[in-house]
Amino acid sequence: MQDRAILTIALAGNPNSGKTSVFNAITGAHHKVGNYPGVTVEKREGKIEFRDREIRVVDLPGTYSLTAYSLDEVVARDFLLNEKPDIVIDIIDSTNLERNLYLLLQLIELEIPVVAALNMADEAKEKGIVINHGILSKTLGVPMVPTVGSRGEGVEELLEVAISTYEAGSKPRMPSYGEDIEAHIASLVALLKEDSAFVAAYSPRWIAIKLIEKDSDAKKRISGHIREAEILAALEDTWRWIALHYRKDPEILISEQRYGYIHGAVAEAVHRTRQRGIPLTEQIDNVVMHPFISLPLFFLVIWAIFRLTFAIGEYPMAWLEGLFGALARYVQNSPLPNGIRDFLVNAVIHGVGGVLSFVPLIVILFFCISFLEDTGYIARAAFLTDHFLHAIGLHGQSFMPLMLGFGCSVPAIMATRTLKSPKERIATILAIPFISCGGKLPIYVLLAGTFFPNHASTVVMLVYATGVVLSILSTYFLRRTVLKGQSMPFVMELPPYRMPTLKGVLWHVWEKTWSYVRKAGTIILAVSVLMWVITSYPKAKGIENYEMQVRKEIIASHPELNESQIATNIEILLRQYQLEHSIAGSIGKIVEPIIAPIGFNWKIGVALLPGLTAKELVVSTLGVLYGTAVNDENEADSSLRQALRDSPDWSPRVALALLIFILVMPPCFSSLAVIRAEAGDKWMAFQVAYSLALAWVLSFLNSMAGHLLGLG
Repeated sequence: MQDRAILTIALAGNPNSGKTSVFNAITGAHHKVGNYPGVTVEKREGKIEFRDREIRVVDLPGTYSLTAYSLDEVVARDFLLNEKPDIVIDIIDSTNLERNLYLLLQLIELEIPVVAALNMADEAKEKGIVINHGILSKTLGVPMVPTVGSRGEGVEELLEVAISTYEAGSKPRMPSYGEDIEAHIASLVALLKEDSAFVAAYSPRWIAIKLIEKDSDAKKRISGHIREAEILAALEDTWRWIALHYRKDPEILISEQRYGYIHGAVAEAVHRTRQRGIPLTEQIDNVVMHPFISLPLFFLVIWAIFRLTFAIGEYPMAWLEGLFGALARYVQNSPLPNGIRDFLVNAVIHGVGGVLSFVPLIVILFFCISFLEDTGYIARAAFLTDHFLHAIGLHGQSFMPLMLGFGCSVPAIMATRTLKSPKERIATILAIPFISCGGKLPIYVLLAGTFFPNHASTVVMLVYATGVVLSILSTYFLRRTVLKGQSMPFVMELPPYRMPTLKGVLWHVWEKTWSYVRKAGTIILAVSVLMWVITSYPKAKGIENYEMQVRKEIIASHPELNESQIATNIEILLRQYQLEHSIAGSIGKIVEPIIAPIGFNWKIGVALLPGLTAKELVVSTLGVLYGTAVNDENEADSSLRQALRDSPDWSPRVALALLIFILVMPPCFSSLAVIRAEAGDKWMAFQVAYSLALAWVLSFLNSMAGHLLGLG
């Protein structure tokens, strides 16, 4: 076999098989994370040098079989079929052989060289599972290598076996489905082989088996085959024969035959020693999955995560805010031209810095979630919430994306790709923006602390709770109207409890955090620059005369101020004057008639504009609009609160209305871009229109209620 310059190895395997651990052990820091072309499914790929060979390692999304339903499974299957890697390494959970070997048999049928990694060999030993990998390898015709991916054990041997298998041109032995079924497979294979172009693209045997299983994708792939009509006729004959002789659905029959083959192989190669006592996983589940304890414990865990996140994260957040504030003051006092200083401070530092200050919260939140995910608890949380989620038209697997929404909507929306039902997936995507992301928290804290100082924490928690309730009600409504359809049954394999490795958790945290930081340095920076442009241009006419006028007024009314303080006040007033006469000010006055019924003036309308970029930018815009820079000193924040209290534009009623509007309004541009990629233009447009309409109606109702309650 002719060697290629680069050897491509695809890592396949079931979810929770330790595939990512093996990938990290192979590639170390030499890998990158992106998306597959055309979809937002995560693509992990690394290049390494091993035994004088350059190797490309691709970590495929986890899948239980090559009969694909979810987007993850479709991507994994299409990569194997279309990209044709040189060799596939199937990562198998040694503690759950029969379930994991099902995928291996399907990989064998692709006629691509395959090597199996019997991963988690240490856990299998602890459970008294003794695997004779030599016998198992001989029975299945696939090289088997015991590994412990979390510790990197057996990884070098795995790579050596993979390379030698490729170089030898070894093909795995095909499993048999019995003489009668094999005869029908053979007749289909013979027809498929008559088209040389088709044979060059696909394994005829694999396609034949998938056709018998009534796989819709396989049927699409034979479209245009020179013998398509004869193939379909032979397929109908096969289905009739199976129905007559077995009285079973063909897919069930093939599945039973595979498991029968697997059972025989496992019975010959695997020995279980007697275990004493109740397994640890079962002991923990007796508490965690208890009918009365489970849900209160789950909510306690969630509360503890957010409590820990904000309790620890507020200190590094304050440090970062101070750092960016100091940087802004340094630039502001530098000898740079006014235009450049203004651009750097307001477009770059305030825009990007405001987002980066939330990195500590993101790191802590993702660390906690990754830790729980690696222990196996998140899978149980999805199981626990499935009954409730089904009642509103979602799926147990929707739980994780919704939970991620408290951190950032972007990874939360991307996480919906594991859902198999398109309608449940879209419903989950549309529900996520109602969950309060980290970017909304600064606005909640500012408004609650300003207008409800004695009940600030209660108000913030109520806003978070309102978002959860709205996501539930909205989903219930959509699933019974525009997204009507039957919910899919929830089947989940609960993994055993494992102690996460620090290295593995840190890898997860780094990848998610870097994605967040990359967003700040690209999309948010670009839109922050745009916002600076529309708030700075065109230059207000008569601003020089206005400056002289306000200087006289400030000196006359505040003779105690020194020149520096006078200059600061003048600068604030000039920024307000410029903003009112800018493009943004014109836009604000255009939308003012629309938002006036809910108690907002044009300034609040302008403040909402950058919220489409990143919700946290609303705070910095309010600082400009109402006479303070929020990042100057510790007193600056309090001066902003005082400015809002003193302004005739504001009252507790207006603050509550804005809290509701921020909660419900369309998500940031980044989230909308991901919605577009995941669900299409139609649903992105629906999300924008639906959120805006709902935000206005709820804010209006709140404003009316505020009048009745005497909130101003």
